[in-house]
Amino acid sequence: MLRSRLYEFEMEKKRAASKQLEDSKLEINFGSQIRSYVLQPYRMAKDLRTRVEVGDVDKVLDGALEPFIRGYLKMRREGGVPSAVAADDDL
Repeated sequence: MLRSRLYEFEMEKKRAASKQLEDSKLEINFGSQIRSYVLQPYRMAKDLRTRVEVGDVDKVLDGALEPFIRGYLKMRREGGVPSAVAADDDL
């Protein structure tokens, strides 16, 4: 009986942790994107959370995401919280 209560207690802790993780996720809506790509008239990829900009869009579209990863990790190390979308004056 004690073993089943301990098991149920641990399962409840896991459920609470997964619920907290689910609640922290943002909804997938228009405007919640983290990166924008401009292909015409000039070429640029911009991460809206970290404000990292890359001029070689072809490399980014081929998978070269290192500048964005470094920018995100730097932001997290400095204690910044990623925002879902940049401020309107940055767009």
